[in-house]
This record gives sequence, structure tokens and C-alpha cells, in this order.
Amino acid sequence: MFVQSNINRGDVMRGLVIGLYVLMIFVFAIYGNWWGDQAYRGFMYNLGGAIFWPIILFPGLGKVIGGLLMLGVLGFIVTRRS
Repeated sequence: MFVQSNINRGDVMRGLVIGLYVLMIFVFAIYGNWWGDQAYRGFMYNLGGAIFWPIILFPGLGKVIGGLLMLGVLGFIVTRRS
């Protein structure tokens, strides 16, 4: 009576998280286009900025991500030389 599904719970959650993130991108883009400080720049500019909405909400997060990227690049350069 039960239909066995090949869909994994992790796949469903991953799709849900990605879908919510994309929804938040459009919410931030529409808000920025109509009422934001950069409203005069157009929708595509605000859409590009909205992709990184967690960094806009939490400015300290941008510094952490920048530091991690710098460490990653330096680590790549150091390990490539050996």
C-alpha cells in the first residue's frame, strides 16, 4: 500500500533552503529597487547586490568571508610552490 520514494529528505531540505534563498534575493532586489538607497541605479544593480543579502544585513560577515578568501588564496599559493 505504501509507495516507496527515491527522494531523500536531505534533497528536499536542500531544495527548500535554495528556494528560500532565491525568494529572499528577489525580496531584497524589489525592496532595493523601490525604497533602497540605490533605487536610482535600476533593478539589475539591486538584483546583483541582493545576491549577497546576508553580507548587507551583517556587515561583519563580509569581513569574515574576505579574511577566509584571503587565507584560501595564500594557502593555495604556498602549497603550489612546493
